[in-house]
Amino acid sequence: MAYVESARSLPLSRVTDLFRGKTTFLLGGLFLCVFITLALGGEAFAPHPPNQIDLLHRLSAPNLTYPLGTDHLGRCILSRLMAGTALSLGTALTTAGLILAIALPAGMLSALCKGWVDAILMRIADIFLAFPMLVFALAIIGYLGASLTSAVIGVALAWWPSLARLVRTLTLDAASKEYVLASRQCGQKPLSIITKHILPQILPPLLVVLSLEMAGLLLVLSSLSFLGLGAQPPAAEWGAMLNEARPFFAERPSVVLAPGIVIILAVLSFNLVGEGIRFQLDKRKPYRW
Repeated sequence: MAYVESARSLPLSRVTDLFRGKTTFLLGGLFLCVFITLALGGEAFAPHPPNQIDLLHRLSAPNLTYPLGTDHLGRCILSRLMAGTALSLGTALTTAGLILAIALPAGMLSALCKGWVDAILMRIADIFLAFPMLVFALAIIGYLGASLTSAVIGVALAWWPSLARLVRTLTLDAASKEYVLASRQCGQKPLSIITKHILPQILPPLLVVLSLEMAGLLLVLSSLSFLGLGAQPPAAEWGAMLNEARPFFAERPSVVLAPGIVIILAVLSFNLVGEGIRFQLDKRKPYRW
């Protein structure tokens, strides 16, 4: 009742924003929970082994035995999509973690040390930013060789500079707060100031940015696998499945549509969750849910 009364006291536009933020987060969270469940146990619940070849049933239409049909080798598309969830999402999460592991210390060191440390780190970031992200990633993959590991390294090295600049900006803003300056004047150790006062301020907006960029990372990694530069056959990765199914689109469109729709839903779920978190953490709004 209190929630309803507080909503009634707000202007109509704010009530709309309130429910939009909550609905967005819950809808994205629901989709994301489904994908996480599939990532944790998708292969175990798959109706068929994901790499089981059955040439007698190649390019079968959806039926009771194969709910989404089969691919050009007779493999169950549904089973491969379920098994590939862990690989596709795990690769995106690993890439995001690697980007954060590079950008967070680089950005914080640049902001807190200033001087020549700031100049060197930001000039390095400028050098990386001078190259188009995808071109730089392709160059690294070409040097290391086409594989999923090379794709993760290439995308992470091409992606970290923009996030490092954001971390630097957030750290400068957090370090300028009066209570942080007071803690420094009282002789509190730098590491304690970072862990107790600066990190709690910069992590929430970073969480929002990373949740939104997860969608972009998933798209880039799937695109690299589609080009044959990421996951290699017979890995059940969504982008690789699109690449394998491409020649048979005219004969059996479902072999392309199924992984494409799954990628769309995964990207949508990350975007919805990120948008919902943004509404939750937006301190400019006079309400919370």
